[in-house]
Amino acid sequence: MARVRYGARTEAEIAASREKSSKLPDIWSTGVVAVWETDPDVVAAVLPPPLKPTERPLVRANISKVDLPGYPLGAGSVAVAAQHDGVEGWYPLVMPMSMERALIGGREVFGEPKKLGEITVEREGLVVRASLARHGIAFVEVRGAVDRELPLPEPTVKTDFYFKFLPAVDGSGFDADPVLVHCTRNEKVRKLEHITGDVVLRESMFDPIADLPVRRLVELTIGEKTTDQRGKVVERVSAQALLPYIHQRYDDPMQILDGPPEGSV
Repeated sequence: MARVRYGARTEAEIAASREKSSKLPDIWSTGVVAVWETDPDVVAAVLPPPLKPTERPLVRANISKVDLPGYPLGAGSVAVAAQHDGVEGWYPLVMPMSMERALIGGREVFGEPKKLGEITVEREGLVVRASLARHGIAFVEVRGAVDRELPLPEPTVKTDFYFKFLPAVDGSGFDADPVLVHCTRNEKVRKLEHITGDVVLRESMFDPIADLPVRRLVELTIGEKTTDQRGKVVERVSAQALLPYIHQRYDDPMQILDGPPEGSV
């Protein structure tokens, strides 16, 4: 009988797949990073407990094109500075990706707030334009020109905070208490340039990053970097405390109640 592809895989096949994924070469991306100060009360308002604001109310936008073999990938994120249990890092509010493959692992394994979107990184000579867009709206856009090279930073470790959860089958909350994930990334940079320009935030009902206004631009760069990541569950969190923030993950929070029409299965 021909192999049934939906059938169970052997232990050897599973082990080979894990080994292959653990030996991936460095994957380099070209991306724009914008960091700005916003209003402290805004940062505090978007952080679910037990996350807390840091001393500076910072927002960071990453807009990148990733050199994956065989196909290009657009990847982005908008995050606010946060801390938990003595660890400082970033809490992403939205992470647009240009293809489904980039969504699945991040959302299901780490709890990343990834959504399909359109990512643009363009450079013509010294002129740079980068944007994150969904539903036809470029809700974050960077425009400017490269004016100088910057010293390469030493390899560094950065932390992102995610909440991993499953909405309850009956729509009452969650199937189990959510978990808080610390995701650490080892980052290496091989090229870095400074941009003189600005960050434009456009109103979007689906991605309301415009609620985090640019009060002072702290950093605007374009560079080439590679990262790896490892996640760790650090604690279970209160479902009741997290539930008011669940809308951050979805364009329409009611979509978690969507199911097949009666009689369709």
